[in-house]
Amino acid sequence: MSVFRCSLELPAGFRAADILKFHHRDPQAVAERVTADRLEKALVWQGQVACLCVHFQAQQAEVEIALDGTSTAASTEMLASHVGRMLGLTQPVEAFEALHRQHPQLGWLIARQSGLRVPLAATPFEALTWAITGQQISVSAAVSMRRKLIKAAGLVHSSGLACYPDASSLAALSEADLRAAGFSQSKTQTLLAVSAQVLAGQLPLDEWLETLPVDEIRSRLLAIRGIGPWTVNYALLRGFGWLDGSLHGDAAVRRALQGLFARSEKVGEAEAQARLDQFSPWRALVGAHLWASLSLAA
Repeated sequence: MSVFRCSLELPAGFRAADILKFHHRDPQAVAERVTADRLEKALVWQGQVACLCVHFQAQQAEVEIALDGTSTAASTEMLASHVGRMLGLTQPVEAFEALHRQHPQLGWLIARQSGLRVPLAATPFEALTWAITGQQISVSAAVSMRRKLIKAAGLVHSSGLACYPDASSLAALSEADLRAAGFSQSKTQTLLAVSAQVLAGQLPLDEWLETLPVDEIRSRLLAIRGIGPWTVNYALLRGFGWLDGSLHGDAAVRRALQGLFARSEKVGEAEAQARLDQFSPWRALVGAHLWASLSLAA
């Protein structure tokens, strides 16, 4: 076993609860364990089955990753960069808040949710395939399918947590395996196509983390059958931390806009897009604030 550790300084007012809530979607805790101040998540890291532990303290996060094996490619610096991105520490939210805190409609919400960052998936591949999974179904149904996918992949860490599959593990599953996990025929084919393209180097998701060629990513993904604009923008947000993808196609975002403006009628995609466009280059971050507002309302 190989173990790497690091400490990350957290900004004042860091909202650790947002990170923990994002990873606490599955009540059965197959892949993630969450407590009041700690996240444990199994994942494939540097080709090895691993368990990541992030312990949130007052102004820092203590991070440890334990690999069931050895790795010569991993390093403490790599771990710090990886987890910092997952926690949203690279997102310049202070600049966004300074610019829009006085906005006539959303200013009060932005002020109330000061410091909100977008938690990222462990990898762009996980974000993209989760987005495909969640297309046009409820969150609970998507979580159930995700759980079955993780179990089908069979990548279990010595901690007992199971890893979300990487591209090679997902590609090793058959169409029958994915259908048994609840995926439709179209989603099955899309997931397998994405996995195959990642393995062939046609979707260099990890390399794109360093350069973030948004137009190229969008073009490559939209060329895959079963992937549309919402899936692309969600994957760019949760996988790469790109904060300007318009989430006007998201039903929860439109519902939040309806509540924000106390409207009896639903907000359509065209209106939602127009309202989000005024916040470019922060449209996806505004979408995250709107998601969070639903919890406030509840």
